[in-house]
Amino acid sequence: MTTLVFGHKSPDTDSTGSPIVWAWYLNEVKGIDAKPVLLGEPNTEAAFVIEKWGFAKPEIISNVEAGQKVVIVDTNNPAELPDAINDADITAIIDHHKLVGGLETKGPIDITIRPLACTATIMYDLMGDDADKMPDNIKGAMLSCILSDTLEFRSPTTTDVDKALAEKLASELNINISAYASELFEAKSDVSSFSDAELLRMDSKEYNVDGTELRVSVLETTAPKIILDRKASLMASMVDVAKEDGADQVLLFVIDILNEEATLLVPNDLVKKIAEASFDCTVEGDTVVLPGVMSRKKQIIPSLKV
Repeated sequence: MTTLVFGHKSPDTDSTGSPIVWAWYLNEVKGIDAKPVLLGEPNTEAAFVIEKWGFAKPEIISNVEAGQKVVIVDTNNPAELPDAINDADITAIIDHHKLVGGLETKGPIDITIRPLACTATIMYDLMGDDADKMPDNIKGAMLSCILSDTLEFRSPTTTDVDKALAEKLASELNINISAYASELFEAKSDVSSFSDAELLRMDSKEYNVDGTELRVSVLETTAPKIILDRKASLMASMVDVAKEDGADQVLLFVIDILNEEATLLVPNDLVKKIAEASFDCTVEGDTVVLPGVMSRKKQIIPSLKV
């Protein structure tokens, strides 16, 4: 049986590139029949990486059959996975997020969760000496994941391990990190073809905070004005997205990569209350700027209070 390798819904670059990297490793090194798949359309940056490094776009699936062998990467949260995930045969989990709980396996499995900025960095270490066998396109996918997840080392999630590996891969590929990161962020910032609802779900995770169901969305960009110019329609769309997704509220943080700050849209009193309680700020108007806030995982989620 072919093992499916996938990350979370609303796949970003790490949840697109890491399945490609690990499926290569299973196939070419371990001799295990495997293929990468996605749980949704890749975002614009991830789509750029697929094309840039000459990969076929992985198949998009919505569910898994009972007994299907799978490897889960870049998440361990059942809310970000197919509804029937516990009916599948989960053989491994490789992740860099906090342990959520709720997954059930058929037996003992390999689980690696490490406090690094990127899943692909963990994979490199797990490969050991076999990482030397990676072809250039796999190295390119790995480098792309690291630069994306660390925002070219600006994110507070960045570790020395992530940075050293990115520099090693870039040197082997003869790539200038700053120039390539600019290409990635330009692709990430091109959101003109997406509807408001699509933007709100593009890079979004579900969290329960003090009994309140929140969809916490981030949009990382070098051109925040393009998104903020749409704030009225985005805030109007939050009502329908929350209702359709069973959330009490959508929070949208627009991450300005270059200025290293986030702008939170504030459509109502609930979000104002959350913002002031969580980030020690005073909200005046329908947005609030949060200097230095770059990471949902390390800065936003741990701070949220309702």
